[in-house]
Amino acid sequence: QVQLAESGGGLVQAGGSLRLSCAASGRSFSDYNMGWFRQALGKEHEFVGAISWSGGRTYYAESMKGRFTVSRDNAKNMVYLQMNALKPEDTAVYYCAADGRGSTARAITQRRLPVLNEFDSWGQGTQVTVAS
Repeated sequence: QVQLAESGGGLVQAGGSLRLSCAASGRSFSDYNMGWFRQALGKEHEFVGAISWSGGRTYYAESMKGRFTVSRDNAKNMVYLQMNALKPEDTAVYYCAADGRGSTARAITQRRLPVLNEFDSWGQGTQVTVAS
């Protein structure tokens, strides 16, 4: 199983940008599709976006399209979430998650968003706070 550690969160003004990083260790990182989720206070985990093992395909929740970009660097065992035009409602703890069982593809086939507990592992999360 791959171990994950997120970083890069913080406080940002509305309209600003942040780039979150996720460092992977353990089993071969390039075996995994990777996803980002977030959880606002008092709410369920919400899918943000995902990227295929090769980096060739990405998939986003509708509300994130155009503002958020997921990328990865398999040589560095890293996955990133670039967030632009941030809004106060983006305030949440952000998690990266590893998908080694095709959960993302299955969700897409079923025309639904991926769910965090369908992924193999996830990190401790990093807090993002967007001030109005």
